Amino acid sequence: MSLADLTLDQWRSFDLPAARRVAQEAAELVGGRMTAVETVEHLGAPLHRVQVERGAQEFALIPGGAVALGFDLDSWRPTPEQTADYAESLEQGFGFGPDLRSHLAQMLSPRRSVTLATVLMAVEGENLSESPADMPAVLAARGLRMPSSDEWEHACGAGATTLFRWGDECPLDRIPHGDSSGPQNQLNAFGLRIAYDTYNTELTSDVTSVHGGDGGESVCGGYGRMLSWLPLATANRNPYLVEFVYGPDGADLCEDFTTRPVLTL
Repeated sequence: MSLADLTLDQWRSFDLPAARRVAQEAAELVGGRMTAVETVEHLGAPLHRVQVERGAQEFALIPGGAVALGFDLDSWRPTPEQTADYAESLEQGFGFGPDLRSHLAQMLSPRRSVTLATVLMAVEGENLSESPADMPAVLAARGLRMPSSDEWEHACGAGATTLFRWGDECPLDRIPHGDSSGPQNQLNAFGLRIAYDTYNTELTSDVTSVHGGDGGESVCGGYGRMLSWLPLATANRNPYLVEFVYGPDGADLCEDFTTRPVLTL
């Protein structure tokens, strides 16, 4: 079996020695060096984290296969605190829709099933050095590529079906920026530092979505706490920010955006 065909379910079935063998094989395939294999608890079961260093950059193994992405609004119920916080935002003139559910329907990707290849993805995003249109060529010169939106979303959520990668709730007593103790600061299940700062807007090969942040707009604009956290939601794609990023106003701001390079196996 090719490593690219490795599924998340298969990966979860491996013991630690088997995971180390796969990690070593992945490192050799890309001309890198395996630097870490550890086991964490995720969704009630063990999950192995792998890090591979290549060209002074750290990558994590992201097992693929048939995976469920997007957010299921039909089965989700907001907490009373979330509902009340959104109502306060509406009173201030913020939000898209009469309630939190209708707002999320416009901002999040829908529930769906996709099949993805296993890849190595950068643990940290990197700032764009050229325009989004030119970045594929810049990365290709280093043997890398931009992730797809589906790959980004899967890498962030790691199989979790919750609103955020850590669960359905967020700390409503504070905003995410400047919060050193919140869940967004923890590495995710695959070992990525992802969806952690609303100022950090990540781009993929899909020009109809952005991920991981909104450039700090929701934090600076007085949107309210729930809306300040939502840019970190796993399925957030923010079509309104997309218009800015890929429109004339965002043309000279490429260095303010990041992308998360991928190594194909």
